[in-house]
Amino acid sequence: MDKIILGRTDLEVSRTAFGALPIQRVTFEESTRILRKAFESGINFFDTARMYSDSEEKIGIALSDVRSEIVIATKSHAKDKLSLLEHLRQSLENLKCDYVDILQLHNPKILPDPNDENGIYQGLVEAKRLGLAKYIGITNHSLKNALEAAKSGLYDTVQFPLSYLSSEDDLKLIDVCKENNVGLIAMKALSGGLITNATAAFAFLRQYENVVPIWGMQYEKELDEFINLSKTPPELNDYLAQIIEKDRNDLAGDFCRGCGYCLPCPAKIEIPTAARISLLLNRAPYQNFMADEFKEKMERIENCIACGHCTSNCPYQLNTPELLKRELKYYNAFYQRYINKELE
Repeated sequence: MDKIILGRTDLEVSRTAFGALPIQRVTFEESTRILRKAFESGINFFDTARMYSDSEEKIGIALSDVRSEIVIATKSHAKDKLSLLEHLRQSLENLKCDYVDILQLHNPKILPDPNDENGIYQGLVEAKRLGLAKYIGITNHSLKNALEAAKSGLYDTVQFPLSYLSSEDDLKLIDVCKENNVGLIAMKALSGGLITNATAAFAFLRQYENVVPIWGMQYEKELDEFINLSKTPPELNDYLAQIIEKDRNDLAGDFCRGCGYCLPCPAKIEIPTAARISLLLNRAPYQNFMADEFKEKMERIENCIACGHCTSNCPYQLNTPELLKRELKYYNAFYQRYINKELE
């Protein structure tokens, strides 16, 4: 498993990293098996967050006995110094360890004032002073914030969505991090499931020597795929370039990335799935989306109360209610074709 030093840190991390958000959805027994297999296959970098329900706890159960051999990054969504330190203490208890390698601020809307004595940045500084975190970082979905953080000299790492669907402006962050010796962690490397060719996704990001993608893995077959890709990293050849170009054309314009910052929805609309159902229906097996249970979830869109929560929290400034209406119209038409057996 190839490894690199992450920015200005002394952390030598596998270039294939484990994104632990999806293991919330599996049992402790299953997550332990997957996490141990990842470690035994050479993956040593595991990314989680206080917000990811029992993800930290699952890492603690599976990997606490090899703590000295792995790198753990977690995140806090706290709004002040005291809350951040409380989050970190809970994280350490869950992870069954006495420090994390990287403590990250979890997608703050604006960069915190480093001089605010009670602010979250001073919480990072205090965590580092106490030896509870070796390095400090930030995650964000705003390119402006990510670029500012990378240039500020205040953060050792920046985590940002990067994939072959990224814009040219987004990709500029790669050079900015390299110039400022900031470790760059790529999230959403499969764009929330819209990218279905893992080989093309892997090859695209592999060409950037300072980028470490965290691949969200829930099933053993997904882990096996990335282990195999890591053993013999694919080159970005003409064939893969054509796949990338086609996907870029198919997914041009504004679309939901499935980040989930629009949640919770008071009308219980599952926005990250519903807002991109037209894409999912054409890029994945559609049969599960035709079930009565899923249809009922889509119909919740009609219960939208226009509270504004989704639009005000979308990092991509999407008009989510309008997008949901269009997606419901598309879904209903697709469902009718399914009922009429026109999809066979």
